[in-house]
Amino acid sequence: MKISVYIATSLDGFIARKNGDLDWLPGSDGQGDHSEDYGYAKFIETIDMLVMGRNTFEKVLLFGQWPYGDRRCVVLTSRDLTIPENMAAHALARNAQPKELISELEEMGVQRVWLDGGKTIQHFLREGWVDELIITRVPVLIGNGIPLFGHTLNDINLQHIETVSFESGFVQSRYAFVRKPEVN
Repeated sequence: MKISVYIATSLDGFIARKNGDLDWLPGSDGQGDHSEDYGYAKFIETIDMLVMGRNTFEKVLLFGQWPYGDRRCVVLTSRDLTIPENMAAHALARNAQPKELISELEEMGVQRVWLDGGKTIQHFLREGWVDELIITRVPVLIGNGIPLFGHTLNDINLQHIETVSFESGFVQSRYAFVRKPEVN
């Protein structure tokens, strides 16, 4: 199984404002020319399952339509979460640690996971369960917000794979993790 993070950050490293707003992210308002997809279509075609935190899931629900096609999603939460009836075919709420969830996903035959949400990404990173980071930096400084990276117990070694710049000023970098624990 391969676990990937595909996410946009402000240049100062935030994935959202403190209140979760994405208004700084071009296209978040549905306006403007968005002919460049920054590799999203190619990436999403490889994904079997999304794993995201509750806050991210609730934000996605505000979009109105499930933006991930037929892909299923595990929503990680430590509190009760009622999945809306129209999302029952797409989403499942779970309270699980990364190792436990990964074992379950492997038993289900999941090959490729998209990990999303600040706390969820940080938790999986701390435990060494992320294989790939694809970070698109947007040329804006928002000053504070929800950081992509939080406290780590140890250094996390990465290997730079590639960096691509776009006419919009966006810069996307791909990294692989040097090591990962084995599932027992």
